[in-house]
Amino acid sequence: MQCYTELTPPTAVTHSISLPFISAQSSNLIVARASLLQIFTTKLVSAELDNAQNPQLQPSADQPYDSRINDDDGLEASFLGADSALVRSDRSHYTKLVLVAEVSLAGTVTGLARIKAPSSASGGDALLLAFKDAKLSMVEWDPAKHSIQTTSIHYYEQEDQQGSPWASPLSFYVNYLTADPGSRCAALKFGLRNLAIVQFKALDEDVDMQDWDEELDGPRPVKEPSTTLANGSSTNQETPFATSFVLRLPNLDPSLIHPVHIAFLHEYREPTFGILSSTSAPSSVLGRRDQLSYMVFTLDLEQKASTTILSVNGLPQDLTRILALPAPIGGALLIGANELIHIGQSGKTHGVGVNSFANQATSFSLIDQSELELKLEGCQIEIATVENGELLMVLRDGRLALITFRIDGSTVSGLSVQLVSSDLGGNIVQTRASTLCKLGRTALFVGSEDSDSLVVGWTRKHSQSNKRKHRLHDATLDLDMDDEDLEDLEDDDDLYGEESAPTKQEPNTVNGDGSRPGELVFRIHDSLVGIAPIRDFTIGVTSDGKAGGQSNQEGVTSDLSLVCAIGKGYSGSIAIVNRAIQPSVIGRFEFPEARGFWTVAAQKPIPKSLQGDRGTASLGAEYEASAQYDRFMIVSKVDLDGYETSDVYALTGAGFEALTGTEFDPAAGFTIEAGTMGQHMRIIQVLKTAVHCYDGDFGLSQIVPMLDEDTGAEPRIEYASIADPYILLIRDDASIFIAKMDNNLELEELEKDDSSLTSKKWTTGCLYEDKLGAFLNTQSDKGAKSGENILMFLLSKTGALHVYALSDLTAPIYVAEGLSYLPPLLSADYTARRGAWRETLEEILIADLGDNTSFSPYLIIRNKHNDVTIYEPFQTTLEPAVELSRSLHFLKLPNSKVANNVEIEAEDDVEGQRTYPMRRCDSIAGYKAIFLPGDSPHFVLKSSKTLPKVLELQGSGVRGMSLFHTEGCERGFIYADSQGIARVCQLPTSNTTYAEIGMPLRKLSLHTDTHTITHHPTSGTFVVGCDVLEPFELPKDDDYHKEWQSEKELQLKPLVARGLIKLINPTTWTVVDTVEMEPVERVMCVETLHLEVSESTNERKHLIVVGTAICRGEDLPVKGRVLVYDIVTVIPEPGRPETDKKLKLIAKEDIPRGAVTAISEIGTQGLMLVAQGQKCMVRGLKEDGSLLPVAFMDMSCYVTAVRELRGTGLCLMADAIKGVWFTGYTEEPYKMILFGKSSTKFEVLTVEFLPDGRELLLIACDPDGGIHILEFDPDHPKSLRGHLLLHRTSFSTGAHVPTRSRLLPRTLPNTSDYLAQHQTNEDSPYLQSPSLVLFSSPTGVLATLSPLSEPQYRRLSFLSGQLLSSLPQHAGLNPKAYRAPISTGAVGRFPPGVDAGMGRNIIDGALLARWNELGAGRKAEIAGRVGFADVDEVREVLGEVLGTSGLGYL
Repeated sequence: MQCYTELTPPTAVTHSISLPFISAQSSNLIVARASLLQIFTTKLVSAELDNAQNPQLQPSADQPYDSRINDDDGLEASFLGADSALVRSDRSHYTKLVLVAEVSLAGTVTGLARIKAPSSASGGDALLLAFKDAKLSMVEWDPAKHSIQTTSIHYYEQEDQQGSPWASPLSFYVNYLTADPGSRCAALKFGLRNLAIVQFKALDEDVDMQDWDEELDGPRPVKEPSTTLANGSSTNQETPFATSFVLRLPNLDPSLIHPVHIAFLHEYREPTFGILSSTSAPSSVLGRRDQLSYMVFTLDLEQKASTTILSVNGLPQDLTRILALPAPIGGALLIGANELIHIGQSGKTHGVGVNSFANQATSFSLIDQSELELKLEGCQIEIATVENGELLMVLRDGRLALITFRIDGSTVSGLSVQLVSSDLGGNIVQTRASTLCKLGRTALFVGSEDSDSLVVGWTRKHSQSNKRKHRLHDATLDLDMDDEDLEDLEDDDDLYGEESAPTKQEPNTVNGDGSRPGELVFRIHDSLVGIAPIRDFTIGVTSDGKAGGQSNQEGVTSDLSLVCAIGKGYSGSIAIVNRAIQPSVIGRFEFPEARGFWTVAAQKPIPKSLQGDRGTASLGAEYEASAQYDRFMIVSKVDLDGYETSDVYALTGAGFEALTGTEFDPAAGFTIEAGTMGQHMRIIQVLKTAVHCYDGDFGLSQIVPMLDEDTGAEPRIEYASIADPYILLIRDDASIFIAKMDNNLELEELEKDDSSLTSKKWTTGCLYEDKLGAFLNTQSDKGAKSGENILMFLLSKTGALHVYALSDLTAPIYVAEGLSYLPPLLSADYTARRGAWRETLEEILIADLGDNTSFSPYLIIRNKHNDVTIYEPFQTTLEPAVELSRSLHFLKLPNSKVANNVEIEAEDDVEGQRTYPMRRCDSIAGYKAIFLPGDSPHFVLKSSKTLPKVLELQGSGVRGMSLFHTEGCERGFIYADSQGIARVCQLPTSNTTYAEIGMPLRKLSLHTDTHTITHHPTSGTFVVGCDVLEPFELPKDDDYHKEWQSEKELQLKPLVARGLIKLINPTTWTVVDTVEMEPVERVMCVETLHLEVSESTNERKHLIVVGTAICRGEDLPVKGRVLVYDIVTVIPEPGRPETDKKLKLIAKEDIPRGAVTAISEIGTQGLMLVAQGQKCMVRGLKEDGSLLPVAFMDMSCYVTAVRELRGTGLCLMADAIKGVWFTGYTEEPYKMILFGKSSTKFEVLTVEFLPDGRELLLIACDPDGGIHILEFDPDHPKSLRGHLLLHRTSFSTGAHVPTRSRLLPRTLPNTSDYLAQHQTNEDSPYLQSPSLVLFSSPTGVLATLSPLSEPQYRRLSFLSGQLLSSLPQHAGLNPKAYRAPISTGAVGRFPPGVDAGMGRNIIDGALLARWNELGAGRKAEIAGRVGFADVDEVREVLGEVLGTSGLGYL
């Protein structure tokens, strides 16, 4: 009875494609991250502006970058000295990505293809998705729902498609998806030799008949009138696809026995594809050479027949891929390990060998470029500029190379490869790319599974002779040219300038800095943060490094952090992940009476003596408005007697001091809201009884009392919202007051022209300035003037949303009656069922969320539990003729965060009942955000590449919060917590992101392949195991063989890993010590163990134990070593106090046979369990530095993991091929006993114990992503007295294969059902504290497996079944089938143990996390149906099992 929950989304980018998806004119990038589909749009941002806002994107100090590279006048500027180079602005643009939507899929994406749809709802193209094993879904953008809709599903996993009975299951084969460029059909190669052809209703190209010649072709045929109705729907039901059919490849041609790759080709009238295949299986051992052939077939879709039109034989056997090239190049590029071969439409071949193995591996004629010594395995190629015949290649190590085609007329006459030098940006990609995709004219998306994905842009370096032309559009001349004109001019330069054809250049034409004119210069434009692959993780204390900062940080740092080793190769990094935002505190003050803060940046009043003819321009900076820092802070207070006052303070660098001698009246009462109006000329203070207006020096200018002249009542103000020049007040009699500041800087009440404004009762409301035109369609070029498009959003007592434009209060422009039902899609005409349950809404707020690149408005709703619902407004059409009530909709966004509220104590009742409104944060560390004060303080943050995410603030409840922007604390904030402490803070931004994975993430690059990590608690440091690659040398010592004398000296030697151990001090996160291993010795595992170091005193110490493997080639035996290090304190280097720790070797043991692959602590005497080769041995540390073996157990093949349930002697060992062994270890006498085994055909990556009350479960993970629950039960009849482990259940994680796991303590609320169940049998000696297992995967997913109590399991199991039928499933996928384990038996895997399943499946947390997507009525209905008392009880249980609630110490 367990629940599997993913904590972070996948970040490894596996596939990408660009197409106009959202509309016919849009430029979209679709990115697939295994099971997550993201739709981006591109946005051009001025490079100069972006460099100022995001300095971290720019090349760091170890990659010096000269901005003059992109300068047309770069040479002149370099002569003029540095200053003049700084004055010249960077006129280029950066291509940025902005997320439009993201969809979580119950499947693993294996391919994407673009299909031009003749009649999609949005006008854009359709997207064809291929899923593992052989499923296809076609999706389109649905503008009415602001999401994707599935238009067709194709399934090829039936038994009759499998072919021969002895064929392996589908999941064993690599499947390819390729689509015809003319969108007439797509092909999916699946299984061993099957090709599924899906036909589409193409755009009738032939009906347009551009090339119809009436003299030759006869009279032009008459176009038949279509049966389409006026609204675009058809009279007969049409599907976007015709029937699909499956071809056996040998039926096309008998030689297609071993297909390698397939791709559709450009420039053919009929669908035409090329296949790379061979008649015999490729083998380097059998000496087979050049047995591949490339064949081109034309498909006749009507006859389901094909014609061979081209065949090229004798191709090298290391070719792996076909890349179809459009005109003017045409044909196909075949990509191998050592060569590139181009085959034109006529069958003419041109090839180039790029290393010294090319000529040895093939007899095919190739141009020799072996001096490049490139390895093309894992490279990715995409077209850079097709008109110049330039292709960009990203190699496996991240280096960039250009492939240039020489084109004579319409035929290719040759190709060449050239590496991009590092000063032109050739090393900006750090590691292997998984996908390349062209974005616009001069940008490319580089997706990666091993590091961050990048948007890389390029500019062409212009030669001196071209300068004259470029001066025509110099930015400083301010000519009336827009960007498109400039691009056209650049196009002309590319067409006619001599730098556009690098093929015709003389080798001696070089620029002053030694580079050829016309070369491409590459820069990083944008990046998508990735934490994939997570190679290892540990939990440890991470302290902040500021001097004296520890006392300031008290209360806002977590006990522990999750520290992961991520990335591969040069992108190897450390990632620090926490549950909650930990602000960096600049000032900390005792301020127990503070209940609210408002900082204001008001303009000083200009003295009468200065108000002359000169105007204000020459008065100096202190009289300017918004560019200033905040000057004052108004604080509302409640003293110990409950007396409410307000005070004003002047802000200093990082603090504040009381301001006296002004007309501000502290005794006037409690401040509800404060801000500036009249373009920063007036300070507004809203009290409970009146509104006070002050000038910029707190001289009182106006008091607006709350007095109802008709009744004489004085309603009190409960809530206020300011949007210059308007102010909205909500009063305790549910009435509203709206005032506008006139030109004389006086507030005047507005007439409520609409009678419903006075007759209706209002709960809450807010003002919003619609600068972007998201609600009001202002079709003007210059945008709206400040203060014009101000909207008022009101929530009535009946739960309806009313929107008014303040320029016209005669009638609302939009009314949505159903807001309190929180439907998935809110529109003006939404109606709920009669008697449906409503949510109690406390507050609404419309605010911009985003960052410097992109922001947009969102509707944030807070309910009585302080839970947040986020709606994204969108318009189904932007035509001005359509009224807002029909076009404006609100889409509910996913958010499974549950607020943890504190129970209100009776004596603190007044304080407990006080609610603190949500705060807009217009600029906080570069984000536009929203803050929710209260018992469970949260930020709502969003970057341009993510959806809004709700993140907790570390520490106790928050009473009041405000932005704080001063010289000493730029773009920070101030808040007072429930302990009475006020803090002035900033959000850390250096290498830190928040919204990307929904948790604060800090990434620190080590620039080396990092794969293991452990924390040393006594020294507070982290030890990581890394590898560096070195050329392999033949052994010269005892292992030397005489026949090696005849070996030739290789130019391109194989690279082998050499291990490094690095010691990292978390105060500065720098490497303070490095230990190198022997040549060809690599680090396999690093663990911190509590070992006994003295046999006489039995003293124990935390020591670092390292297991290594020495592998010198396949013909010599593998050896291993166990190294034991202590971390000692030394004298630090001058100026580097953090270098006071070093690794000291205290013991080592050479293992003559077998590598040391896993290490664990064992027993109670401080010994270690070492997996060495085919044995697991218990060893003790002797004082002479040796490791004494005391007990052992023989294993099978290769031990991947060993685990001990701490202090019990119970051990689990996982074999890479032969399954799981459950053993026991005794100390009197020393021996190991085998209790039980799993089945012997069972591949295991990691194992873990999971104590659950009185049960002990064994968790095993296989390479297909299966999590298997095993149990040891000697009383079960099928277990042969316990010799065989029982298999309880299995669960599939899809693409997110758990490769590392760790048993961690679990934090639970005191009211937890799980605790209650296990406290009833407290007398049991076996009870463990609650635990969970944390998994990490190569796709960047962190996930937990948590045990559930019996009632929790039953109800959540029913609940997930109800959610399955109530929620829409994207792309027609089935979440239940996705989570079912890979089939067992002859075609799949054998069961991992004796099958004793009780039908208790693991519950899918991803399904439960979608609970909030339901409307309020449906929630109440389902909660009652599955046995919960009410919706609040569902909320409590989900809060316990979802998200990071079980890891409260992070």
